[in-house]
Amino acid sequence: MSVNFTGVAPCLVAALLLQAPARAQTAATPDSSTPPQAHAGAYQRVSVHGRSLEGNLEGDSPDRMVSVYLPPGYATHPTRRFPVLYLLHGFTDSDSRWYGLRGPHFVNVPTAVDGAFKKGVKEMIVVTPDAFTKYWGSMYSNSVVVGDWESFVADDLVAYIDQHYRTLARRESRGLAGHSMGGYGTIRIAMRYPRVFSSIYAMSPCCLAPNSNQDLDAVARAARVQDLSELGDRDFMVKAVLGTAAAWSPNPARPPRYFDLPAVDGQVVPVVLQEWAANAPLVTVHQHVRDLKSLDAIAFDAGDQEQFGGILPSVQALHQVLDGYGIPHSTEIYPGDHVNRIGARLQSKVLPFFGAHLKF
Repeated sequence: MSVNFTGVAPCLVAALLLQAPARAQTAATPDSSTPPQAHAGAYQRVSVHGRSLEGNLEGDSPDRMVSVYLPPGYATHPTRRFPVLYLLHGFTDSDSRWYGLRGPHFVNVPTAVDGAFKKGVKEMIVVTPDAFTKYWGSMYSNSVVVGDWESFVADDLVAYIDQHYRTLARRESRGLAGHSMGGYGTIRIAMRYPRVFSSIYAMSPCCLAPNSNQDLDAVARAARVQDLSELGDRDFMVKAVLGTAAAWSPNPARPPRYFDLPAVDGQVVPVVLQEWAANAPLVTVHQHVRDLKSLDAIAFDAGDQEQFGGILPSVQALHQVLDGYGIPHSTEIYPGDHVNRIGARLQSKVLPFFGAHLKF
């Protein structure tokens, strides 16, 4: 079987193909579920109201479920305060999958965190918001359709965690990391909020480079989706088109979707492609050199067998851009594909990175 991956948002294609199927709707009420296996720390899943997400035209609840993993020392040292790592999941995924609530997955955050602590990494709180939306992923972007996910993560979520947990409430003690769409969100948010987060790590970040080579057939299939209830049965390219459009080409004058597609009746719409390109970090990075230089530590990686979406070359391109500006960072191309080593690398690379760079 041959599949054309040269079209819309190829960065999302990798996530859609490789990650396990997600649920059909977003959780919007408190969930007392606990991971199915015992862990050294304590797991909580809480509902966090996002003022930044209120009134989103997509109709998603501004009350987002958030997974919080507290280290063992949180209970044994009741006066101690801890740094926080904000960890962002990928497109079609959810916090519940990453924390083991929905069965086996390519990563189990509590297991990886326990393993890192056991190896001597300093203890920190780990927080993951549920960014699964009606179009299967927020892109951690800011539009009237999906809401302002940048502000939700950097403002609403950070404020809630600082108010409800014993955190070290300062930028030097906050890290931001993510995988695929979450890696994209990490870079995007860090460039805009360097005064909130001090250190970042993007794992196989998607969507760094703009893409003008649209798969017109996929756009046409996306245009035929009449109701969100149909989306779960549609192919991954349709989800990619709609998810990208909701995040990057909003149009409040076009109900009921409130966004523009990159092609109409088989003809590319140049202004929409420009709007999408304006969301590519390799385009916007030049306006955020000072912001990136102000960060204490930057790291990103990619597998040498990344299957789709140009993730590997775009990571290499970002490395070259940061080098050109003299921005200190660490880049690693490791043996692996888009998902097969994420749990192990979270334990052996990401957590130790923040253990070394956050202030405790």
